Amino acid sequence: MNNTTRLERLPQTGARAYPPRHSAFTAVFWEALREGTWQTTRCGACGHATFPPKPVCPHCWSTDMQWAPLGARGRLYSWTRIHAAPAVFAAESPYAVGIVDLDDGLRLACRLVETDNIPWTPGMPVEMVVLSYEDGPLFAARPI
Repeated sequence: MNNTTRLERLPQTGARAYPPRHSAFTAVFWEALREGTWQTTRCGACGHATFPPKPVCPHCWSTDMQWAPLGARGRLYSWTRIHAAPAVFAAESPYAVGIVDLDDGLRLACRLVETDNIPWTPGMPVEMVVLSYEDGPLFAARPI
């Protein structure tokens, strides 16, 4: 993979409240993220990038998927603060989650990292970071 994007890793205490499912395919993404590498899949046939990474292109159904770097910056499309969290996340509430439009053209949902009491505003610039928990990584966005 050329031009890898490295995300800042933010140490977190404890384990992830709800770890993502791992498969032989997704292990590549999660192991790279553990090291701070931000990537997804891009179709070798039609050129579309997808997130989350996929073994089959949802645009042309090709299986010619390759790992490609993602840019770390984007804009906050929308967000909310969760106060009445599901039981598994209750200890973390209240917490913010949002939808981010990456500059690469992909849209994703993620946790939002609070920084210096900056209020969340749709359209604000954000950067992706890695939340490094003891049992593995999660991706998140924070204001820039």
